[in-house]
Amino acid sequence: MSITDWPADERPREKLLGLGAEALTDAELLAIFLRTGIPGKSAVDLARELLSTYGGLVGLLSASQDNFCSGKGLGVAKFVQLRAVLEMSRRYLLEDLKARDALTSPEATRNYLKMRLRGYPYEVFAAIFLDNRHQVLEYTELFRGTIDGASVHPREVIRAAIQCNAAAVIFAHNHPSGVAEPSQADIRITERLRQALEYIDVRVLDHIIVGAGAGTSFSERGLI
Repeated sequence: MSITDWPADERPREKLLGLGAEALTDAELLAIFLRTGIPGKSAVDLARELLSTYGGLVGLLSASQDNFCSGKGLGVAKFVQLRAVLEMSRRYLLEDLKARDALTSPEATRNYLKMRLRGYPYEVFAAIFLDNRHQVLEYTELFRGTIDGASVHPREVIRAAIQCNAAAVIFAHNHPSGVAEPSQADIRITERLRQALEYIDVRVLDHIIVGAGAGTSFSERGLI
């Protein structure tokens, strides 16, 4: 049965207009993005199949172009549209974060970092540089690869902090495994960076590890 034959209050677009986007399932939201299904499958059925194939929205949204375009009902045009939607979401969250005091808005900070870092299949070490009022100056991805003492260079972090005239910084990196527990290497490099940045009067406020859940804050754990 085509979606147009469904009762009006069950159609994804009408449901969104009547109840708000938060009332829709992942499959219904994806169906609105897909717009149409394929022979024998409605857009909602296709969306459910795609979510099952990719293990959910995170897997689908972080898929490579070749992997994404190999899916039924998908192609380059849909890949481009999806990347544009993702980037708009990231910029929206960054603008929202910049309008706040990052230190007193941990939820906004974590939401932005999750959007930026969770989809990477490798570790990315990033920094949110702040002014003396703890408002965001810049988000910078500094290093990629395994996070350890050999791959994160304090001199590069110091250079980036000086370039944007930062007074404080929040570090973040992702664990592609989804487990957001800090390793001993994470703890050591955080302390090394904290000591290095003291020489230029830049405070390390937190280090957030992004995983499958809410993430882990070094500050909340008493590790900073």
